[in-house]
Amino acid sequence: MACSKLMSAPVCLIENDENGQLHVRKEAKDILDGISEPVVVVSVVGLYRTGKSYLMNRLAGQQSGFALGSTIESKTKGIWMWCVPHPNKKGHTLVLLDTEGLGDVEKGDEKHDTWIFCLAVLLSSTLVYNSLGVIDNTALEKLHYVTELTENIRVKAKVGQHEDESADFMRIFPSFVWAVRDFTLELKRGDKLITSDEYLEGALKPKPGCSPQTVQYNLPRSCLRQFFAVRKCFVFPRPASTQNMRIMEQLSEKELESEFLEQANTFCHYVYNNAEPKTVTGGRTITGTALGNLAEVYIEAIRSGNVPCLENAVLSLAKIQNVRAVEEALQCYMTEMLSMTQLPMCPEELSNIHTDAEKKAVEVFITMSFNDNDQIYQQELMGKIHNEYQDMCQQNHEASRMQCEEVLREVFDKMEKSISNGSYMKPGGYQQYRDTLRHLSSDYRARTHSQIMSEEVLSTYLRAKEEAGNMILNADQSLSAAEQENELQRLKNEIMEQRQKGLEEQNRLQEQAFKDMQRTHDEHVNQIIRQMEREQERISRDNEQVLEAKLKEKEALLQQGFQQEADRMQREIDSLKTDMNKQETSQPSTASKVLDGIGTAATLFLPGFVPKLAGIGLSLFSKLF
Repeated sequence: MACSKLMSAPVCLIENDENGQLHVRKEAKDILDGISEPVVVVSVVGLYRTGKSYLMNRLAGQQSGFALGSTIESKTKGIWMWCVPHPNKKGHTLVLLDTEGLGDVEKGDEKHDTWIFCLAVLLSSTLVYNSLGVIDNTALEKLHYVTELTENIRVKAKVGQHEDESADFMRIFPSFVWAVRDFTLELKRGDKLITSDEYLEGALKPKPGCSPQTVQYNLPRSCLRQFFAVRKCFVFPRPASTQNMRIMEQLSEKELESEFLEQANTFCHYVYNNAEPKTVTGGRTITGTALGNLAEVYIEAIRSGNVPCLENAVLSLAKIQNVRAVEEALQCYMTEMLSMTQLPMCPEELSNIHTDAEKKAVEVFITMSFNDNDQIYQQELMGKIHNEYQDMCQQNHEASRMQCEEVLREVFDKMEKSISNGSYMKPGGYQQYRDTLRHLSSDYRARTHSQIMSEEVLSTYLRAKEEAGNMILNADQSLSAAEQENELQRLKNEIMEQRQKGLEEQNRLQEQAFKDMQRTHDEHVNQIIRQMEREQERISRDNEQVLEAKLKEKEALLQQGFQQEADRMQREIDSLKTDMNKQETSQPSTASKVLDGIGTAATLFLPGFVPKLAGIGLSLFSKLF
């Protein structure tokens, strides 16, 4: 569904209900439910009245949309959402989340602000922190929410006593962009010009010492470095005069300061090009539907007084997503089949339509499914598609049978009347009956040669006429007893031959069923291997990103003389490398388990079926491992 058709303006995604508790708005959830493509989620957080909403409108490519306020009141309440087609990534939706301003004095609810910040982190793939002035100690102290992330978010349900969680947080936390507004300083360190990124990294340097003041000073800096592997900074000069700032939505680009406009465009291009699709644990990319479900899972945890846990959220999301994935995939299959079939039809043609419909259905399932590690839901889908296809084949048989029977009645009508009025009960009548039967059978076959039940219907008819034929034969006085015996045997032989043709026809249908099942198995295997390949690439990329960030952090600590902290970082690096090696060695066994599960499911649906990897499946399997 096209996002541009869904949203012409932002809507509220998360707000407080009448009891003061957070909840997901149905209107926003319904919009997300209609987005079946991957989503790139960009959230903006920051203190109230710092111009967050203007940046989001720029990302949406609009002059207005998210509410801008020109007074001291916080304009945005809760979390607002705007879904637009991604300008750079085809087949992706850009989901913009504008959060309620933090630190609103009228609101005075610090815990509420903390949850808003945590939800922005949990739901986004890129987090933009918006602030005014400079990045100094005061600015970092106001970002104290980052120091509370580990208290309010858990990655795993159970954590070992000495287990390092920083790598887990780095993998699942978004990239971090600090947008400094109304920046008036020169980007210099001493006499040397520096970039805005170097300005940020310089501000995040820790102080040596162990005093409470030093620990407090280093805490937000350490959290930003340890939790966010990718960090970026943009500094924006003041966009317009104080008077014009009050009517920002009405200003044209010509009325904005050129330097601000240039930086705003650079910021937007960076987000478009670098913000990744939203993923959860295991590198799984999520769709708009999954994002809406994920928001509800997190909100439910918060409302229940629990700490949102990503591992538990993924399990909850998997149940919701996988049930829906089976339903949507099956609906896709049935819609394709019903729109493309016109029964009766050739089995090969029906099989080709089934293959195309199933491929589309499996793609829908793979896109929507989540954490189906044991292929329970994929096996369920295989079974349901198999049953629907068998029903369709049976309907095709019945439609063919009915059409053949109709033709048969029309073709043999004259002969039936002759039998009824006794026209053949005379000398020479049997030969006349036999000639008519052969002629009409040929006529029938000519008119039903493309029908799958042609021979079966004719076989049934001839067996039914066996008694009438015998009566005509016995009444034909022109034949001797020996000739009658020969004719009787020939009649039986012809009936047996016709029955054999009917059986051969049914055997061909059975062979087609086995071919269909093999193609079904191959399609499921190929799709799941492709999905595993994509997820493995993402996991490897995330691990490499975390490793690079930790190596860089260790180097910075050594340069600044923090030997003890550098040694601790080296232990984290060693632990991360061990985990990466374990993941690599476990991949083949995991894949084999997956393929065995799909093969077992196939044998349940069609006894005698022997699963095997098709050419492309084997190729992908070898490529992956």
